[in-house]
Amino acid sequence: MEVTGLRKTYQGREAVAGIDLVVARGEIFALLGPNGAGKTTTVEILEGHRRRNGGDVRVLGEDPGTAGRSWRSRIGIVLQDADDAADLTVTEMVRHVAGFYPEPRTADEVIELVGLTAKKTSKIRTLSGGQRRRVDVALGIVGRPELLFLDEPTTGFDPEARRQFWDLIRTLAGDGTTILLTTHYLDEAEALADRLAVLAGGQIVAEGTPATLGGRAAAGAKVSWQEGGRTRTEQLADPTELLRKLVADGADLRTLTVTRPTLEDTYLTLIGARK
Repeated sequence: MEVTGLRKTYQGREAVAGIDLVVARGEIFALLGPNGAGKTTTVEILEGHRRRNGGDVRVLGEDPGTAGRSWRSRIGIVLQDADDAADLTVTEMVRHVAGFYPEPRTADEVIELVGLTAKKTSKIRTLSGGQRRRVDVALGIVGRPELLFLDEPTTGFDPEARRQFWDLIRTLAGDGTTILLTTHYLDEAEALADRLAVLAGGQIVAEGTPATLGGRAAAGAKVSWQEGGRTRTEQLADPTELLRKLVADGADLRTLTVTRPTLEDTYLTLIGARK
């Protein structure tokens, strides 16, 4: 996927203001940003669901604005708020959608992948919110997509279901599926993404791996400890020498903490600088 100078304007306001992106095949790429940052607009353009005002976009080698049905059969989409046929069973729904693809997975395979085998004969209207979300994921992957768009995929999942879903995403990526993920869960982005970008005000304000985003790797460490009944704190690029000194001086290491900026810390700093 290659995006150069992507722009989208609504009533004279730039929602997307010149985005450049490259996502490699088989990569899990996370797009982060607050509400109104331009994430949804960007993803809809990449999916071919919204027209752009400027820039060049190539997704699986084609312009999504003009690509045809054969191109669409190569992508999978899990929307944030997907409609469903509530009176169909899980199996019926998956089989129905599978019929739109040339070489789909079997319904049983997909249902097992998303952890709904015990519910495959249940009507969708009887499922919990998290189980319905798994149906959405099943519909997104039934066509064996080369590229999968995931918009807030684990909304409504309990912690165990989220972890199972993460394993599924890693499996799909391991099989060569490219995945573009939007999420508000920073732990999810850190656990899954090979690389990520932060959108704010319609522009990319930072891009990198979860470990290096926004200079996170070079931000240093904050060392805190108790000394003489008082808390001492120092911010250092490399705390090694200080730690050696504290050990040599017989400091109470039970009070020692060494912390580095979390991905959430870095993200909040990045979007705060754009407000």
